Amino acid sequence: MTEQEALSRLTALCASGEHCQHDMTERLSRWGIDAAAQARIMEHLVGHRYVDDARFAQAFANDKLAFNKWGPRKIDQALCQKHIDAALRQQVLGDIDDERFCEVLRPLLASKRRSTRAASDYELNGKLIRFAMGRGFTMQQIRQCLDNADVDDF
Repeated sequence: MTEQEALSRLTALCASGEHCQHDMTERLSRWGIDAAAQARIMEHLVGHRYVDDARFAQAFANDKLAFNKWGPRKIDQALCQKHIDAALRQQVLGDIDDERFCEVLRPLLASKRRSTRAASDYELNGKLIRFAMGRGFTMQQIRQCLDNADVDDF
């Protein structure tokens, strides 16, 4: 594949959805593009704002929260795997209100509570906490949702 073909493919890909720099460089490496050409292509993509890590991180975090029902820890880890800067990750997660995380977590806990068997309330709460932590929510958010839960929610 030539440098121009790779550039046109990546511009079309980036125009249709958000992608990060790491994903694009990985793709270029798989296509066998040499390092100098990769640098020129990435410079073009970033310079023309086809690729913007801040915009990608914001969209990624919002999508994972809304569609996958992930908590802040899991979103942070996924962004870390995409090689997004730590300061940018913290800024994006800081922009999302804790109440929004609780709005996602409450129905998850209610659904899990209905489908979970436990001998006592203590055991049930332990299972719910482990479930929510596996989804990436913080203990503070879990406690807030469990403590403020109405009986009607469950």
